[in-house]
Amino acid sequence: MIESPAKTSEQLFAFLDSLGIKHVTKEHPPVFTVAESVSLRDEIPGGHTKNLFLKDKKDQFFLLTVEENAVVDLKTVHTVIGAASKLSFGKPEKLLEFLGVVPGSVTALGAINDTGGNVTFILDEHLMKEDIINCHPLRNDATTSIASADLLRFLEATGHKPLVLKVTA
Repeated sequence: MIESPAKTSEQLFAFLDSLGIKHVTKEHPPVFTVAESVSLRDEIPGGHTKNLFLKDKKDQFFLLTVEENAVVDLKTVHTVIGAASKLSFGKPEKLLEFLGVVPGSVTALGAINDTGGNVTFILDEHLMKEDIINCHPLRNDATTSIASADLLRFLEATGHKPLVLKVTA
């Protein structure tokens, strides 16, 4: 069986539309880091995200989505999320294979590409208190805003059971 290539932003938007999820996307120059994206804050309200693609020693993969300025203790977070061991960053090849994105474009919306259920999605409870969550739409030259409840609904519709946990310091 041939694997289909990763979904495009347009396919992502069509999927959100099919779920009745309201979303607004703002195009902007590519941003690769939280620091580079700060200039967009006045234009895009809501909670802005930082995403950590992590793995444990048993090759279980996790995507931690937290508020952009949050601090995650990588030495201890494995105990909170139920990982088998301390975590390290997942390789870019696995990020592309599982979520269909490259470093700099990491997003919880990449769940649309994880048809094999290879990644556990962890959303920080502090971030989920925001009414609106802002994520890359599978590329880093745009930001898509959706309601936090709709982000949960989206993840569930992709076959994932997101965990909302306190993973930040």
